[in-house]
Amino acid sequence: MYLIVGLGNPGEKYAHTRHNAGFDTVDAIAAEIGVRYWKSECGALTGKGSFRGIDVVLAKPQSFMNTSGGPVKQLMSAYKVDAEHLVVIHDELDIDPGTVRVKFGGGHAGHNGLRSICDKTLTRDWFRVRIGIGRPPGRMDVADYVLSLPKKEAAEDFEHAVARGAEATLYLIQNGLEKAQQQYNGK
Repeated sequence: MYLIVGLGNPGEKYAHTRHNAGFDTVDAIAAEIGVRYWKSECGALTGKGSFRGIDVVLAKPQSFMNTSGGPVKQLMSAYKVDAEHLVVIHDELDIDPGTVRVKFGGGHAGHNGLRSICDKTLTRDWFRVRIGIGRPPGRMDVADYVLSLPKKEAAEDFEHAVARGAEATLYLIQNGLEKAQQQYNGK
């Protein structure tokens, strides 16, 4: 079983913003594998399904991004999922908009959602599907940028990255890290 967590902030105010790339990607995975029922547990909305015989729990923590680690740790405990079966999907400033990268382990690079998960799970060794959003233009504040809705061409890039992120996540759990990186990291 895999626990697939999309990071984001709850509420309409944040829906479909760049920082909610994880939520949007989990929703795309849910649509792909037919998850239609969500319930509230362990501080997250969860949906259960399977992909080609692999059981998955999809989760969207309902605490804010900066405290995502608490719900993730609770879900890992409740479902007896180890860190090697945790996939976290999140926005990434250091990757071009519209692109996706898959990796295992690493730091948090200043991403407060990742920092919270590292702190609560006491490990950095879990899968990450990083949805590229790029850096803010000019001198725009990073917080304003990540909490804004992408417009025009940026919206198309964002939608493409979300769809590709969903595809990459499912490919990862079926085929493993090396093949997923070969398939998605170079494109």
